Amino acid sequence: MGLIRGMARTAVVAGTATAVSNRVSRRQAGRWAAQEDQTAPPPQQYAPPPPLQAPAPTTGGGDVIAQLERLGQLRDNGVLTDAEFAAQKARLLGS
Repeated sequence: MGLIRGMARTAVVAGTATAVSNRVSRRQAGRWAAQEDQTAPPPQQYAPPPPLQAPAPTTGGGDVIAQLERLGQLRDNGVLTDAEFAAQKARLLGS
């Protein structure tokens, strides 16, 4: 009888400890969620980028190369799409 009583007492203590632990965890998670809601910055609204101004055509060969390099950098940085880059490149080269 002593063995069964000890096992039953252990089961009750373990069950109670589990229930208390789960309740504490839920309460703490609720507090953390409430803190995050209070301290979370509002979602940012980004304005669309301004429309791109087409570079003015130039007569010097060095200027065209510099403008093509600048367009390439803008494309690499994600400012221009490949289609926009191709259109500006064709415009600069006069095609």
